[in-house]
Amino acid sequence: MGSEKKEEKVRERIEAVLRILKKQAPLSMKQEKFCNDACIERFLKAKGENVKKAAKHLRAVLSWREAIGIEHLIADEFSAELADGVAYVSGNDDEGRPVLIFRIKQDYPKFHSQKSYIRLLVFTLEVAICSMSRFVDQFVLLFDASFFRSSSAFLNLFMCTLKIVGDYYPGRLHKAFVIDPHSLFHYLWKGARPFVDLWPLTAVVSSQDFESTAEDSIFISHPRTTSLRFDPSPKLAASAASASSRFSFTVSQFDSLKPWYLSMTNTHTAVAPASPSLAGATPLSARSHSFASPAARSAPRLSVPSTPSSTLPRTPRPSFLQSPSSLLFPFKKEGTAGNRAARDREAFAQFIRFYRRPYDEIIYRGKMKAPLGGLVSIVSPNVKMQRRQGGQHQRI
Repeated sequence: MGSEKKEEKVRERIEAVLRILKKQAPLSMKQEKFCNDACIERFLKAKGENVKKAAKHLRAVLSWREAIGIEHLIADEFSAELADGVAYVSGNDDEGRPVLIFRIKQDYPKFHSQKSYIRLLVFTLEVAICSMSRFVDQFVLLFDASFFRSSSAFLNLFMCTLKIVGDYYPGRLHKAFVIDPHSLFHYLWKGARPFVDLWPLTAVVSSQDFESTAEDSIFISHPRTTSLRFDPSPKLAASAASASSRFSFTVSQFDSLKPWYLSMTNTHTAVAPASPSLAGATPLSARSHSFASPAARSAPRLSVPSTPSSTLPRTPRPSFLQSPSSLLFPFKKEGTAGNRAARDREAFAQFIRFYRRPYDEIIYRGKMKAPLGGLVSIVSPNVKMQRRQGGQHQRI
């Protein structure tokens, strides 16, 4: 009984949204096909089951789709992008969700306008949606950030993508992964993510955390699959170091975010003091002590550390330049960041094979349905039918 009542309420809300849309303006045949029950239910969930807000949002999406001309998007418009594998659908995961991969280079925004990138993004999303099965309504995004050397440029591109997906494709995103970004991107993203609605569904991962399998070794030398940071060559020594009289410089290949660090070294050997009064004195204080008077040198010297003792409790100074994240999330527990990073790596483990899989333009074009596939997708089925009919006539 409870489930039937819920279904009735959901059905009433869906019909109420359709009544509001038809009262504002009549819907065309394609708009009615787009506004099915599953679509309206996603908009209701995005707006907290509010009928008026969902109808307003859906009307804005219909106007945007008509303005951008989604019905006229075809593959012939993006022939260069399809040849280079800039954005494509790599396959489907274990749950049947399409996996979209974006390998955009840093100079792409320089030679293409934002409108052309939005059209490419929408075209790729529409291809993924058309390739979904009946019981699948979400997709996965993989962004290869290794082609960008500017963290701010990639952040602008990534936030633009999330805004379009969140505003015009609500409830469609399952997970978005940023792979091998620049080290500065982590700090920029930490400050910008509170202003992005889909940031809980995003994760920043590194492909170096995953070992290559037998499947990866087949296409590991493919120029389009290997990331700029993915080096299939055998690893060198784990770390290299150089030391001086006071500092040591260590380089580690296991830490991609901070591969180097400085540490203090104590290279001075313990030497017995020439005078009993110099016991406990440091080399710097011993030199100044040598110029003191005989009475001062004969007096017993107490060992006072040059820095404040770590054993004594110190009152922390109030910081007037606190991070905005501390104000937004004041009850953040220790170890939360490490747990989130571990969960992100675990979630990305099943998608690493799509990231390292070679791009094949023919296979990707085979996923496109008419009219997204262009002239080839429209003509090829007719040609096949004519060939079959011609073969049957010849047999007769």
